[in-house]
Amino acid sequence: MLLGLLVMPIEGLRYIETCWLLGRLMCALSPYVFYCLISASLGHMVLISIVRYLTICDPLKHSSKITITNVKMCILLCWTSSIIYNGLILMDHMGHPERFSSCHGECVVIISYIPGTIDLFVTFVGPCTVMAVLYMKVFLVAYTQMRLIRSQTVATNDRLAPTAKKSHMKAARTLGILIVVFLMCYCPYYYPTFVGEDTSTRLSYYSILTWIELLNSCLNPLIYAMFYPWFRKALKLFFTFKILQAHSREVMIM
Repeated sequence: MLLGLLVMPIEGLRYIETCWLLGRLMCALSPYVFYCLISASLGHMVLISIVRYLTICDPLKHSSKITITNVKMCILLCWTSSIIYNGLILMDHMGHPERFSSCHGECVVIISYIPGTIDLFVTFVGPCTVMAVLYMKVFLVAYTQMRLIRSQTVATNDRLAPTAKKSHMKAARTLGILIVVFLMCYCPYYYPTFVGEDTSTRLSYYSILTWIELLNSCLNPLIYAMFYPWFRKALKLFFTFKILQAHSREVMIM
């Protein structure tokens, strides 16, 4: 949502207008905000994968590990790491935003090959590996539980078993779809690094790569809305501003 409100309008303006109209300060800050939000979004996806893993693979310890305090600490760590990491990656650009500009009114962002390679592993290979490993474990456990529940259903005629089976498989399926969409949207963005080039806004195809990457943040809420009624209820509370009303925290959405 933050990407849609803060990044997409600026990126759209970049390609609609021939000159950069937002000044030197925004030229320095807009890529930084963009990268911070992208990194934080990836961090949140990893955290969601961990929560799903604990919910399905280690349910007895889930309530003791997933506490409000731990969640707040993880989110704070995610955003702090994103702010510091992207500050280091874009340090040269933020200090000299007009360094690669060939004329007045131009805002060029260039990430050289070495920082781009580091960014590839930190913000793509690393999160992708973690989510893929967790997803495989979740899928295997969900499949095993499904077989056990099916055998118990035959033995005891338990009517609650199909519900439990459906819940576990939905969690595994949703996580799998998120990872596939993540790969489809982020692989193209790192194409310059894969072929040994600098990542630059001057590349003729850079705008296409950027918008494909941003598309991931648009698709994630749609995926959650498709599979989880509680997410749709939460969105309704947010967009109707009922979240600002007294006692909104007591509304049951699960």
